[in-house]
Amino acid sequence: MRRLRCSWSSLKPLIIIITPLALLPLPLVIRKKEAECAYILILMAVYWMTEVLPLSVTALLPALLFPLFGIMKSSQVASVYFKDFHLLLLGVICLATSIEKWGLHQRIALRLVTGFGVNPGMLMLGFMVGCAFLSMWLSNTSTVAMVMPIVEAVIQQVLNASEEASKDHKGALNGISNLALQLEDIEAQHDQSEKIKSIEAGITEPVQTATEEPESVKAPPPYNGKYRTHEDHMMCKGLSLCIAYSSSIGGLTTLSGTSTNLIFAEYIYQYYPDCTVINFGNWFVLCLPICIIMLILSWIFLHWMYLGSNFRASLCSRQRSEKEKHTARVLRDQYNSLGPISWQEIITMIIFILMAILWFTRNPGFMPGWSALFPDYPGYATDATVALLLGFTFFIIPAHKPNAEHYEALITWKDFQACMPWEISLLVGGGFALAEGTKISGLSTWVAELLTPLGSLPPLATVTIACLIVTSITEVASNAATTTIFLPILAPLAEAIGVNPLYMLIPTALCVSFSFLLPVSNPPNAIVFTYGHLTSMDMVKAGLGLNVIGVLTVLLALTTWGTPLLNLDTYPDWAPVVNGTGV
Repeated sequence: MRRLRCSWSSLKPLIIIITPLALLPLPLVIRKKEAECAYILILMAVYWMTEVLPLSVTALLPALLFPLFGIMKSSQVASVYFKDFHLLLLGVICLATSIEKWGLHQRIALRLVTGFGVNPGMLMLGFMVGCAFLSMWLSNTSTVAMVMPIVEAVIQQVLNASEEASKDHKGALNGISNLALQLEDIEAQHDQSEKIKSIEAGITEPVQTATEEPESVKAPPPYNGKYRTHEDHMMCKGLSLCIAYSSSIGGLTTLSGTSTNLIFAEYIYQYYPDCTVINFGNWFVLCLPICIIMLILSWIFLHWMYLGSNFRASLCSRQRSEKEKHTARVLRDQYNSLGPISWQEIITMIIFILMAILWFTRNPGFMPGWSALFPDYPGYATDATVALLLGFTFFIIPAHKPNAEHYEALITWKDFQACMPWEISLLVGGGFALAEGTKISGLSTWVAELLTPLGSLPPLATVTIACLIVTSITEVASNAATTTIFLPILAPLAEAIGVNPLYMLIPTALCVSFSFLLPVSNPPNAIVFTYGHLTSMDMVKAGLGLNVIGVLTVLLALTTWGTPLLNLDTYPDWAPVVNGTGV
């Protein structure tokens, strides 16, 4: 592994130098603005996918190359880098900073988990629901970084309790190990095959009858290092994966949940300014069922893979084993250690709820929202206005009882800077600049014309192909980078074949978040991988199933409740008229 890292590090300078030289014939031979913009787009795509340069540094290439190629003036490019998206992000990060600083996330997560139960199956479901809820409002990475230590504490208690649990099998789940889906070759991990057979026999064979004396039953040796049994190892894998996956699933639900959702929304606001159906309320109504369906199916799939197919034991079990008692104890102790809810947590919760309500009611669609109170300025107030207004209050409201000597607000600028993802801000700005350049140069229209033969396919088939492509690419490239590359291509394609652009863009924007396959696919995967319970093959096998579940759920939403909600079956007035046909 070390040799591979060294060789990759030595290849990075070569890729940085060779890639622009290898692509140089494109603008030199085809002396058109489309070719020059394509040169920049491909160069950025290679750099983003290989990450030979930091993502934010690659995002600055349009500011450097667009003026040199005569595509856009430097002042024009600079104005595109900062949009309404960044203002919304600032307000959301203020909320996230306060939640993290005062520990409200831990209280919410522990309360949700303990409400579901402590047997392995319900514990997994509780962590998934808690993690998904937090990731609706916080970044996926922050959510996993905050929840995973709680999960690891529970795992350690379960492992410590395994010796006691092995003496009482009545409370254990039947069929908890799914031997058809073992993810390691046990013989490769142990040198003595006879010992392995005895271990497997101790796990998989039925418990001996009561005729044997308890003293004659010896505890089996450790199955694999720190794991006493195969059951314990599989449970640790399932709990680790459920945290990574549920954070990505929960982030789909709100426009502020992931950077890709915000990039999509800003793209719509910028290039389809008359489109009013993309707002916080409509997006929540569209994606909340997607989130719920994906969470349920993902839980069933992960339970089947790592805890077995005995769902009745998870859902209906009343008798607690020693493991479950230890798990309940550690969760209770962690919650009690938080103490009574503090003033800071109460204020943060109030602002959090108020922000969600104002987002919902700004322009709900089915009734006039509070934005109708300003009829002379339609469209002036956006979700960013709400986020900034309430984010501003975190710097004003005192964290403690004020006195003449010391005054401290709920958050400080230093706290805010520690949470603010400046890299994402630059990355998104570079994506907006790239999208503007492809539009001005005519590249997006040219690519759409090349893809026009796809119009002979049913629209749903075209969308399915696009979803599969972005789901595959986002496994090896940044989610935000994948979104910024494909939105300027798919929107003109939808216009060319006479399909509502939202019908094409919404499912692809959602599928970009389905980076479940590899530890390097996204930061949540990498975080849970570092705890040492998983291998890359574990994540690949589980991630394939999650990808299938995600794509099918998005397509189900697109063809059922999404169509009447957003009028996806008609070509909208706010889109350029290219072809009169609709979905």
